[in-house]
Amino acid sequence: MAFDAALSDTARIARDLIRFDTTNYGEGRSNRETEAAHYVEAELREMGLDPVLIDAAPGRTSVIARVEGRYEHPVDRSRGERPALVVHGHLDVVPADPANWSVDPFAGEIREGMLWGRGAVDMKNMDAMILTALRQAISAGGPNRDLVVAFFSDEENGGVFGSHHIVSEHPHLFAGATEAISEVGGYSAEIAGRRAYLLQTGEKALVWIKLIARGTAAHGSRVIRDNAVTKLAEAVVALGRHEWPLHLTDTTRLLLAELSRLLGADPNEIGPDEVLLRTGTAAGFLTATVRTTSNPTLLQAGYKHNVIPDRAEALIDIRTMPGEEDAVLAEVRAIVGDEIEVVVMHRDLGLETPFSGALVDEMVATLQRHDPGAEVLPYLLSGGTDNKALSLLGITGYGFAPLKLTPELNFPAMFHGVDERVPLDALDFGHAALTDLLTRY
Repeated sequence: MAFDAALSDTARIARDLIRFDTTNYGEGRSNRETEAAHYVEAELREMGLDPVLIDAAPGRTSVIARVEGRYEHPVDRSRGERPALVVHGHLDVVPADPANWSVDPFAGEIREGMLWGRGAVDMKNMDAMILTALRQAISAGGPNRDLVVAFFSDEENGGVFGSHHIVSEHPHLFAGATEAISEVGGYSAEIAGRRAYLLQTGEKALVWIKLIARGTAAHGSRVIRDNAVTKLAEAVVALGRHEWPLHLTDTTRLLLAELSRLLGADPNEIGPDEVLLRTGTAAGFLTATVRTTSNPTLLQAGYKHNVIPDRAEALIDIRTMPGEEDAVLAEVRAIVGDEIEVVVMHRDLGLETPFSGALVDEMVATLQRHDPGAEVLPYLLSGGTDNKALSLLGITGYGFAPLKLTPELNFPAMFHGVDERVPLDALDFGHAALTDLLTRY
């Protein structure tokens, strides 16, 4: 492995992982996940662990290792007095078009005190933090409880060839685990001039659908009222512009109350949306947490400029509040009309957990030890993580990838965006905070 003395181990590993182009195109197609998995396997073996590699399909490799915690008395483990904690990340990334980037998205370039590349934010930064925190915890005598450390494939496709496969086919690997931590939580944002960390205690449900319109195939010069492309376009516009109603949950109510306190605003006067908009860059995620979203993401139709096709398709990414999937699907069918076929391609449940309990308390305390005076707020993730799959085993998941960020960095915009980058000092902050959590909790 190449070593760069100017980089911390966390930055070096994150850079190395970015250099594996693990692009996940969906529908079973991906690049180099197995190569990245072997890199992680080697890091784990250097720590004295015995990782397991699991292929859900050729090239779709996940890595899992169990780490024994330190117990004063062996009977403590058998009694389950400190249940195992799952610490997990994913190795795949979404596609990146180099023409749109300032750097090669898979070069792992260091520039302006930051690590640039696809995965710098989602989520090879956290993968690296897990590995270096784990190494330090083991060197210090071991974590405070047993850990199941997992690096999944296929998260960006809903975990079909990753977490869901492993939970279904190899549940024994998570024996004794009751809680989990992973991505998209614990990062900071500046709110009303104060640094606040958003701790993820829930995530919206996922419903990926395909709209199919059918019509009459004909010459492009004819008058054809039964045009599949026109029908599809009307349905896509109707769904994409639909204003979904405000829907607050326990998590978003608590978040709005805390934000109103920090902002000195009355949500009854200005409304929840305005409260969220006043959070600056954090609004990029938060505004999507109080209502369903239905975003068209892909269109496909036709094969020749002068041929009217008889079929047109669109993919729509829908995120609903936990438990609202069926009701939203019924509304979608009403919006697009009877002539449009709605096919559910993939769906996954939403999660919501109270902002309380021993693990939440320790995550809050950890952030405040490393950044005294900072606020820590709960939030509902507008996207999803592999915690969805783990919940099927009764494992309660949270987002805790701690990063202390500068206010001008629009962190939420870089998830699946252009020019992903993470400050090097934020990686080191995350390593230190995560190590602290693993050795104390």
